[in-house]
Amino acid sequence: MTVAATLDSTKPSVLDRYETLKRDTPKLRAKDAAERLGISEAELLAARVSDGIVRLDGDFADLIRALPSLGRIMCLTRNSGCVHEKHGEFGKINIGPGHGIVLNHDIDLRLFMSHWRHAFAVTEQVASGLRRSLQFFDVDGRAVHKVYMPVDADMAPLDRIVTDFRMADQTAPLTTRPLPAPREDKPDADIDTDGFLDHWEDLQDTHDFFGLLNEFGIGRRQSMRLAKGRFTRPVEQNAVEALLTAASDTAVPIMCFAGNPGCIQIHTGPVETIKMMGPWLNVLDPTFNLHFDTRAVESVWVVEKPTRDGIVTSVEIYDADGKCFCQFFGERKPGQDELQGWRDIVSGLQAA
Repeated sequence: MTVAATLDSTKPSVLDRYETLKRDTPKLRAKDAAERLGISEAELLAARVSDGIVRLDGDFADLIRALPSLGRIMCLTRNSGCVHEKHGEFGKINIGPGHGIVLNHDIDLRLFMSHWRHAFAVTEQVASGLRRSLQFFDVDGRAVHKVYMPVDADMAPLDRIVTDFRMADQTAPLTTRPLPAPREDKPDADIDTDGFLDHWEDLQDTHDFFGLLNEFGIGRRQSMRLAKGRFTRPVEQNAVEALLTAASDTAVPIMCFAGNPGCIQIHTGPVETIKMMGPWLNVLDPTFNLHFDTRAVESVWVVEKPTRDGIVTSVEIYDADGKCFCQFFGERKPGQDELQGWRDIVSGLQAA
C-alpha cells in the first residue's frame, strides 16, 4: 500500500491538530504526536515545512561524510523498545554500496543505506533554547537516525550542510510505504537442527551468525529456542536491570547495541548512573544515555558464540514480534579474550 502525503490538501488539518496537541501536551515528543495524528513522524515534519523545518535531498552518504564538520554532537537511534543516545564526533566514515560504518569510539554506527529515504533539518524551541538537528527516516516514515547540535555550538557548518542538501521543491509530496513483513519462521520440524547446531559450534566470528541463520532459514528468536541448553539459556525479564546495575557496581566496561533496519548504534565503555523511572530503565551518563522500555521485553537470552578468540557471550532482548531490539556484550576487541568480569555478570543472571 502507498500513502501519499499531499501537502496542499492535508497541511492545514495536520498543522491544526498538531498545534492542539502541543497546547494540550506541551512535552509531547514528535514521534508520539505523529502516532496520535495517525501519520508517520516524517509526514508530520513534511507538513510543518517552513515552520523551522527544511527538507533535504541528495546523496545521504555524502551528507554523512560531511558530519565531522559539525564537531561534537549527540546521536540518537531508536526502535520500539529503546532509545540509544551518544555524545561525540563523527569520524572514520566508510560508506560503500548499500552499507557503511562510522568507527569513532564514541560515535560508532553501522549504516544500511537503503533505509535512508527522507531527511530534514529541524529547528525547535526547547527549555534550553533553540535546538537544531538533522533527522533521517525510512521509507515507512519511521526515524532511522537523528543528529542533535548542542545549543551553544557554532551553527555555520550545519548551515552549509542545509544549504548544500536543501530539497529544491520543499512542498513536494512525501510518500511513505510499509516495510516488507518479516519472514515467518519455518516449523521446527522442517529445520535441520543438528546441522544448525554443529555449524554454530564451528563459528569463527560473531559476525558470521547472521549468515548462519540465513543459511538454515531460521529466525533469530527461533534460534534461541533451538539452541537452548547448548548455546543459549533464558533469563528473567528483569535481567537487563541486573546486568546494568552489576556493570555499574563493578566498573566492567560493556557494549550496548540498539538499532533499527537502517542504523545500529553502539556504546562501548562503562556505565555509571542507572535509574528506573516508571517502566523505563535508564542509563544517565554524561556521554551515553539509554532509555529502555521494560514493557517491550518478551524474553531475554544469554547467548554463547564460538570465535577464534574463544567463547563470546551476549545478552539479547526480544520483543513480542520476535525482534532483537537490544544486545549487550563485554567490551572486547578482536584478538582479545572476553572479560572475566563480564562473564561473572552474565553467570549471575537468574534463569527464567
